[in-house]
Amino acid sequence: MDTALRPVVADAVGAAGFELEELDVSTAGRRRLVRVIIDSLDGDNSANAVGLDEVARVSRELAAVLDEHDAVLGGPYTLEVTSPGTDRPLTRPRHWKRNRLRLVKVRPVEGAEYLGRVGDADAEETGGVTLLVDGAPRRVGYAEVAHAVVEVEFKQPPAAELAMLDGRASEDEEDAR
Repeated sequence: MDTALRPVVADAVGAAGFELEELDVSTAGRRRLVRVIIDSLDGDNSANAVGLDEVARVSRELAAVLDEHDAVLGGPYTLEVTSPGTDRPLTRPRHWKRNRLRLVKVRPVEGAEYLGRVGDADAEETGGVTLLVDGAPRRVGYAEVAHAVVEVEFKQPPAAELAMLDGRASEDEEDAR
């Protein structure tokens, strides 16, 4: 069912100015539960950022489209539209780009897990990202990452780390010269 429904949902979400991040259809009693996760096309700072108003609008538009394709669902359904949570794994280049300067926990395909701060990220799936790990920049290919998630920080990141990722000397380093 997901295969028949995915293009319908993706088109409706795209027409609303968002991207279909995930679609899950499950049975809940005699009804189907259609869970749709949408994300901004342009990143968190865009005019299309996913807020409550946008989720409500997409939900209304998507419900109208699903009602037109009732045969695909085969009966009553409950629609749940949401945005990705902070614990969403970084699986696509745009996820890395969107989380520039954030701290991430990386589990590589080979080797030990580590923390790094996100720097420049390539737009292509075959590319990679620069991470600041233990005070030194490290280039990591997307294919080298088995799993990565953003770490929640309760204080501002160190200015020196941000400056290193921006390619500038920090104020402390300039003062020392």
